[in-house]
Parts: sequence; C-alpha cells; structure tokens
Amino acid sequence: MSYFSRKGSLTAAGISAAACALIFGLLFLPSAFGAEQQPATSPLPLIKAFLPGESLTYAVTWSGTVKIGTAVMEVKAERLSDGREVLRFVSKSRSEGRVGSLYPLGDTIQSVFDPAIMQSLSFSLRQKQGKKLRSRDLEFDHEHRTVAVRKNEEPLKTVAIPDRVQDNLSSIYYLRTREDFTTGKPIIFETFDSDKSLTVEVHVLGREKVKTPAGEFATIKVKAYKGLFMSGGEIFIWLTDDVRKIPVLIKSTVKIGSLMFTLTKLKPGGNP
Repeated sequence: MSYFSRKGSLTAAGISAAACALIFGLLFLPSAFGAEQQPATSPLPLIKAFLPGESLTYAVTWSGTVKIGTAVMEVKAERLSDGREVLRFVSKSRSEGRVGSLYPLGDTIQSVFDPAIMQSLSFSLRQKQGKKLRSRDLEFDHEHRTVAVRKNEEPLKTVAIPDRVQDNLSSIYYLRTREDFTTGKPIIFETFDSDKSLTVEVHVLGREKVKTPAGEFATIKVKAYKGLFMSGGEIFIWLTDDVRKIPVLIKSTVKIGSLMFTLTKLKPGGNP
C-alpha cells in the first residue's frame, strides 16, 4: 500500500500516514535499494519515544497554503489474548474543503506493534476514495518469516519476509525509537508494502528550528529515499531533536507543487 501514486499524486492513505506521515506512514512504497539490511543499533526503549495516549493532529496542505485535509495519529495500549502487552497505532484522515466536497477521501490505518521485539504483528487499512472502498490486511509470522496478505476480496496469500520488518505505519514509530541520527550515516531498515519487503533509507540533512501551530521545536531534518510512505519521489521529515522524535513537519514534492503535513495539536502520552 502506497501513500502516493506512481505518478506522485496524493492518495487517501498519504494524508493519514505521513505523520509518518509518514508518512510514517505513516504514509508509506518503492522498489528496494538493494542495500544490505543492517541490524537496529541500540533503539531507545519504546517508552522514551512515545506512550499510550499520545495524539498528533496534522493539517494537510498543498504548496503550504491550500488546506486539503486533516490527519490524526494515536497510540493505544492493548493486551492480546495470549497475554502479550502491545501497542496499537491508529491513523485516521479525511479530506476537507473543496477536495472533500468534490472527491471525499478518508481512511483508517491500524498497526499492532510488539514493543518486546520492536516489530509489527498486524496491519489493516480501510480506505475510501470517492465511491470506492478498499481494504488491506497483513498478519505477520516472524517466527517463520512470512506474512499473510489479503487485499479487498482477493484470496489470502502468504509472502516471505526478512527478519525485523515493519509495516507502513509502524515504520514511522520505529524510526522514532532510533538514536543513531548522524549526518552521513543513513538509517536503514525493512518494511513490507502490498506484496513485498522493501529497504528504507533515511538520511540526516541537519538540524533546524521549526515553528508550527503546536509550538516551536528544535528538529532533525531527514530525507527518506523511496521507502517511507511513498512509491516514488522523496519526502522530508522534521523530527523533534529529543528522545520523542515527533514528526512536526512533513513535506513531499509532487509534480505540481508540494504536499505538507503540519503539526497543529500535540497531546503527549502517559499519565498527566
């Protein structure tokens, strides 16, 4: 599932995930770079990056001026039937204004994430584009390195996956747990798209001050090359320069102008 079409245009999932975006998942995809998969290097304990109850709200604009939608990303705590404590990432989006009246877009994306192994357990997408309804479900079996994939009403199929793979939405949260944001050294990990695993490369470009309706933040500016919330082109993400790595601004270039996701409201997780 991609957040941008092969021509670089916005999809409903793109509105939701880029917080992810991104984008994570986010937004989420391209062909792999062929780079060798690298093990995670000392990811921060999950509790330091985000806690259950966190909610991030974004205004989605075209070329930074025309508002076309809103996206909300939330973190929830759950316990599975086998007793495991997990996190559920939920991303919801809707189109607004003229876009919403002419061509309603909306989706709900969910990812169940096991913090004990830092991997996605399942992923689901429910998407509306005009009068069309789409769905996608993934169930990961990390022990046997396979994933069960169901798209819309198509038959269930099983696909092989590498070790330590994420889904489109969990990718942005996993990125937030990484502590190795170093200029000149890309962060590399695997994610699973519709029917194949892909290599994500995230490069650090520098550090900048960013002001949004949610406040002013010291940020790390990164660039994702084909693999995070998109099926082509490039995406820039400004993450807070602290242990939380909150995406406060996301920008994706398209053929005409750019798409921007700007943080408008931040509700931290955990107890008040």
